Amino acid sequence: MADSPNCDLKSLSPLQLFERVTEQGEKVRALKAGKAPKDEIDAAVRMLLSLKLSYKTTTGQDYQAGLPPKDLVLINNGTAKEEDEDLVDPWNVQTSNAKGVDYDKLIVRFGSSKIDTDLINRIERAIGQKPHHFLRRGIFFSHRDMDQILDAYENKKPFYLYTGRGPSSQAMHVGHLIPFMFTKWLQEVFDVPLVIQLTDDEKYLWKDMTVEKAYEYARENAKDIIACGFDINKTFIFSDLDYLGTSAGFYRNIVKVQKHVTFNQVKGIFGFTDSDCIGKISFPAIQAAPSFSSSFPQIFNGKENIQCLIPCAIDQDPYFRMTRDVAPRIGQPKPALLHSVFFPALQGAQTKMSASDPNSSIFLTDTPKQIKTKINKHAFSGGRDTIEEHRKYGGNCDVDVSFMYLTFFLEDDDRLEQLKQAYTSGELLTGELKKVLIETMQPLVAAHQERRKQVTDEMVKQFMTPRKLAFEF
Repeated sequence: MADSPNCDLKSLSPLQLFERVTEQGEKVRALKAGKAPKDEIDAAVRMLLSLKLSYKTTTGQDYQAGLPPKDLVLINNGTAKEEDEDLVDPWNVQTSNAKGVDYDKLIVRFGSSKIDTDLINRIERAIGQKPHHFLRRGIFFSHRDMDQILDAYENKKPFYLYTGRGPSSQAMHVGHLIPFMFTKWLQEVFDVPLVIQLTDDEKYLWKDMTVEKAYEYARENAKDIIACGFDINKTFIFSDLDYLGTSAGFYRNIVKVQKHVTFNQVKGIFGFTDSDCIGKISFPAIQAAPSFSSSFPQIFNGKENIQCLIPCAIDQDPYFRMTRDVAPRIGQPKPALLHSVFFPALQGAQTKMSASDPNSSIFLTDTPKQIKTKINKHAFSGGRDTIEEHRKYGGNCDVDVSFMYLTFFLEDDDRLEQLKQAYTSGELLTGELKKVLIETMQPLVAAHQERRKQVTDEMVKQFMTPRKLAFEF
């Protein structure tokens, strides 16, 4: 069927078409080199021309050997050539706009779907309670196939959650809490298993650190994750450096993904170059594997048809677009996704924070005094240059980092709206808004620190031990 001119080429993605054209071209060359019968060569050439025509129709570009479609490079890693466009990939977030990334444009570029009022209302009906303020405020703003997850839930079919953390430093910052806070809420309202991947192997490959240091960071970060309040009976946290060596199911899925993604594809998606180590090139398959339930036979009893929902920041989407493209070809369901916006650096929303810059964010190890100093000294203000101007013209909440942080961490909708109105009108000054943020963040971080003190090495070991969870499959 693969070589039949009558096969349904319209159902193939640009990546699949590119791969099919490449494979068919290699077949034609092999037939000619082997001096195959003329009619057999002619049939193969006709199939090649048909594939090239489908490729051009789908992408608007002529096929070029070794070069994935140009629009695919743009769509998949989210980068753009125009100066006024945003740069978004798994390692970089840059924008010239003080308001931050244009997420409506990013939805179009990535090809995801906006989380609209209808979807939020459907979630509320399904769970029988008010949706999380991250949904209500557009902090989680985009999705892939969330409607399928709700279909499954409403029909009492199982699904599970998967999220992760790249342990690049010993101390996490408050921005790192966002996916875990939301994932914990999802786990509680839907009552489903959760797997959390610590990509210590990735950090070793990308950062200047030893394998031992990467693994140490993973275990330290696990303590902060556990301190978010996850249920040990429903949650499995794993280090790639640990789990890959113990799970045949996990490794088999990695190999399946690796076989179905070409070097040209990962270059196009992730921007890898010929000078990158081969570990980087193969790593996307490792991040893809937890999307498949058969990677966790101890949890899902070997079942392969259980769909996965991945809450993550949208810069991780390239990994899972690749995963969704591969999944049907290896007999697995496509993972669904919920995308969050980026948590802004204290200095402004033009870039995401860096764990290597202590002043770019509030860290979970910061003291109340450090939190106060950082906010007062470094939090970018949307206020006016003078008190007189501010009283007259008001502040700009769209660029004010203190207000952005309150959007994430102040749960009271009415209070947040009051602050917005007061700041916009000029009634509330920048220093007063920063004071509200300080009073919000100090107890939040202190409470997290207290919970983390209760997390022992033995608890970490229990969370990270492969085992059956409190679900039957």
